Amino acid sequence: MITIRPARIDDAEALPDIEQSAGLAFRTIPDLAWLADGDNVSVGRHRALIAEGACWVAADDLDRPVGFLSAGIEGDALHIWELDVRLDRQGSGIGRALLDQAIGDARRRGLAAVTLTTFRDVVWNAPFYRKFGFRILEGAEIDERLASLLSGEAEHGMPPEQRCAMRLDFR
Repeated sequence: MITIRPARIDDAEALPDIEQSAGLAFRTIPDLAWLADGDNVSVGRHRALIAEGACWVAADDLDRPVGFLSAGIEGDALHIWELDVRLDRQGSGIGRALLDQAIGDARRRGLAAVTLTTFRDVVWNAPFYRKFGFRILEGAEIDERLASLLSGEAEHGMPPEQRCAMRLDFR
């Protein structure tokens, strides 16, 4: 039994381990396998995002987080910073439930959209988000905020030709 609930400050300690576990899936993609050994978001950053009130966890029947979605309000959009599910729990609908929660929250807040950056061709990235109605932004559709995020990712070693910004519009 999985429950989706708002993340609590005390959940922050568990989130880097979930991110690390989720990242192991990249070992199946030779060009991106290095991501499995990359740095995780710090507990402090998770606490800050949780305090902003746009983060959720998927908790098991003992109320232990097994997945999470961290987001923040950026202008008129909810921006998803991270969506991770423990590797051993992937493929069971947890990511879908977390994303549904975030989209519903953005609608309730009256925001115009949900945005994110991700890999274009990794099956659990852009193709996953397309199922929810997200579209890949191209050229002039990429606003300054998203262009800056993509540029920062490239500076940290992400292959820019494989990355994209996506948006789900409500209006």
